[in-house]
Amino acid sequence: MLHLLYILAFTVLAFLAVMNLIRNLMTLGAESNRATAPWHKNSAYGQLRKAPPHPELVDKSGSFIDEPYLVMKSISVDDARERLDALYNASPGTADQAQDDS
Repeated sequence: MLHLLYILAFTVLAFLAVMNLIRNLMTLGAESNRATAPWHKNSAYGQLRKAPPHPELVDKSGSFIDEPYLVMKSISVDDARERLDALYNASPGTADQAQDDS
């Protein structure tokens, strides 16, 4: 009898979870279909104007930057290990650890 009660309870919970999932998916679908343009109504002129761009996307003169954001330099594995070892050895905790080990 107790087994049937557990099965019934978890069936009800599963049914509620699936209903909630379907309702959330429908809500998400309805919200994604709404028009959310970055245009704002300019009350003074009655025209639509564009939102200002992010400051990192423009240079000092105000024009957009066409350069890549991240420039990666190719180095060998040995050079990378040497740089990482130098950073590790220069960190404040490594001198204390070296003294504790000896």
